[in-house]
Amino acid sequence: MNATTTSAALLDRLKPLGFQQAKAVRLNLAPAALVEEALRNGEGTLTDTGALMADTGQFTGRSPKDRFIVRDASTTDSVWWGDINIPFDADKFDQLHAKMVAYLTDKTLYVREAYAGAHPASQLKLRVVNELAWHNLFCYNMFLRPAEGADTSWLPDFSIICAPGFEADPAVDGTRQKNFAILNFTKKTLLIGGTGYAGEMKKGIFGVLNYLLPHEQNTLPMHCSANVGEDGDTAIFFGLSGTGKTTLSADPRRGLIGDDEHGWLPGDGGVFNFEGGCYAKVIDLNPEKEPEIWNAIKFGAIVENTRFVPGTCTVDYANTSVTENTRTAYPLPFIPNAVEPSVASSPKNIFFLTADAFGVLPPISKLDKSHAMYHFLSGYTAKVAGTEMGITEPQTTFSACFGQVFLPLHPTQYAEMLGQKMDEHPDVHVWLVNTGWSGGSYGVGSRMKLAYTRAMITAALDGALHHTSFTQHPIFGVGIPDFVPGVPTTILDPRNTWQDPEAYDKTAAELAQKFVQNFQKFAAFANDDILAGAPTVAAAVAV
Repeated sequence: MNATTTSAALLDRLKPLGFQQAKAVRLNLAPAALVEEALRNGEGTLTDTGALMADTGQFTGRSPKDRFIVRDASTTDSVWWGDINIPFDADKFDQLHAKMVAYLTDKTLYVREAYAGAHPASQLKLRVVNELAWHNLFCYNMFLRPAEGADTSWLPDFSIICAPGFEADPAVDGTRQKNFAILNFTKKTLLIGGTGYAGEMKKGIFGVLNYLLPHEQNTLPMHCSANVGEDGDTAIFFGLSGTGKTTLSADPRRGLIGDDEHGWLPGDGGVFNFEGGCYAKVIDLNPEKEPEIWNAIKFGAIVENTRFVPGTCTVDYANTSVTENTRTAYPLPFIPNAVEPSVASSPKNIFFLTADAFGVLPPISKLDKSHAMYHFLSGYTAKVAGTEMGITEPQTTFSACFGQVFLPLHPTQYAEMLGQKMDEHPDVHVWLVNTGWSGGSYGVGSRMKLAYTRAMITAALDGALHHTSFTQHPIFGVGIPDFVPGVPTTILDPRNTWQDPEAYDKTAAELAQKFVQNFQKFAAFANDDILAGAPTVAAAVAV
């Protein structure tokens, strides 16, 4: 259905969400029609490649402190409450919901019916109500698109109402400030208001799946990229910003399953993408380094918060005058090597990517089950000077499961599920890859060469590392390979790359201590398998 007028049938679809009337309803418009609507509404401008350039307004990224979950009988004992999942009153939600519906009554509504979850066993039927046409195009790009002619007059599993022009009154509505994103698992609704950042919709549904899938299907939700080789071998890549997740998972020899959100089904169900598109950063984008993304920014794609080269309609990707978080959103088929449907077998290799600015961790190391669970729960990387205001020396960053801000359940539940998956699939190999510093900490050592990192990942994927021996790291307990094809053996053991080995030992112990300190908030909930993966310094701390 591709309706452009308001009718009783269209409003019937929206009545469960409280809508009794609307100025007009635009249902499941094609990208060309949405672009036309957005241009007519003054929501954006076309670039010289045909992409729609739009601004998100005051908020150029997610606002984690304004993300709430309704606390009620269904969530009170299951959600990991705290600074990540902030409780919200059910009555206040209903009040805010009614006010949003009233606000939208005299406006044109852009409605999208889509899926989240490429595997039929785990699909979440969605209905999205947007105030802005370009937001509806974003949902077309990012969520999975029903087949042409499919009946989508369903009762959705989850709905989104997104109205950037509606601002909450914190004193009355119970929010922290005028913007908000509130999940209600009982009402199966996500309310977003006061912010034009489209990523709130995408990540909101990721949070929904992170809550539902472990409970209902024993499926592990993962904040990772994934690709698959010609022989059907799947690899998944976890990593925080700056660790190389996008770069290292982009491989012309392998099909792209997805770049950000996936699920791992029980048994032999395999891995599947949650999404139907990519939402990639474009700061300093150029066609040499990232040709796939560059070529995907065409008609139907969106670029957010970018600026033109003066006097042209050519995007200046080096321009950060609005934000460094400039992005593009496009459907997965815009990537030539995209796998459709975006499902594959269970992974043969799992990579945890970290940019260790202390120069302590090996460039690649093998993790047994306990160390995999521990490092998954830790989600470590390090920020270096210049990445953020006030940072003058390396700083540790820990984000549980490499996506802590998206986890409604306690992180140990996801770590335990990873261990269960490894038990189910004893042939899976887990690797910790340090894309950061070697030969010393930041300022003394040097960044690991990308060519070496690629060679190490290739050796893992090709099975070359199955035939080498490993030496256990004395503090972190991970296995350091004695030989990697195409990589100098002198850099494999990080201690050997430091001019002063004793300085390395001291720095390694200090980093291990930071791991232990971070882990304290999980220790009471962690099982013995997870605890066994801790650095040896933990024993001294516990005494």
